[in-house]
Amino acid sequence: MPAEDQKISVLILARNEEHNLPACLHAVSWSDEVIVVVDKSSEDRTEEIARLGADLVAVRTFDDFASQRNAGLELASGDWIFAIDADERPTPDLAREVRRIVNETYRPHVGYRVPIRSVVLGRPFRYSGTQFDRPLRLFRRDKGHWVGTVHETVALEGSSGQLRHALQHRTIPDMTTFIQKINHYTTLEAVKFHREGRRFRWWDVILRPPWIFFKLYVFKKGFKDGLEGLVFCFLSGVSVAVRHWKHRELILREKAAQARKGAP
Repeated sequence: MPAEDQKISVLILARNEEHNLPACLHAVSWSDEVIVVVDKSSEDRTEEIARLGADLVAVRTFDDFASQRNAGLELASGDWIFAIDADERPTPDLAREVRRIVNETYRPHVGYRVPIRSVVLGRPFRYSGTQFDRPLRLFRRDKGHWVGTVHETVALEGSSGQLRHALQHRTIPDMTTFIQKINHYTTLEAVKFHREGRRFRWWDVILRPPWIFFKLYVFKKGFKDGLEGLVFCFLSGVSVAVRHWKHRELILREKAAQARKGAP
């Protein structure tokens, strides 16, 4: 027997997403409420598009991903939160599954993981580690919130299950976007390491990158994703070296500043 009046609030993060946001908003038109959290640093029509197509829009200065999502969570009125990014699309099958799950009287879980099917450099990926991408994206509003500064996760008060149907993720359409993402995320990660007081270790630059490539390309069968899989796995390893090198630069910069202060 179905439960009654279970509202779903869709929460979307967006920064410079004028090309992705319209289709994303259309894909979640089945929901009861759409909330878009726009990064204040957006330089395109993201905010304008959000205000035309969403029920609620929050524009805020980016501090970290968890805080961005939690800002949207505070605005939500739905019983359930369904969180996606602007370059993700729930299929009609996934939308029906979400509706069915939240409206069931007996529901063993308060949150649900959703498989992600990614298109990388124009190729649908099935391997390279993407086959294990099942983040928690659907949860009761009163039972979860986000934690973590870069790779944020949901802290859930209760058990989680997994949905059958997947989100379609059109990420990294071209090499320019890939390099931009590497630069953006490695900077965030390096700042996080520095704030946490982590020490720089030379092997994170020399040994860890080839290990990441080997793990993704061989153990997680990235070779089955063709040339795009090779490039993705290689640059995933490179990004590890970049983030640790940036961490080293922050440490050296801080030491130089302290030395200048201590100089007579």
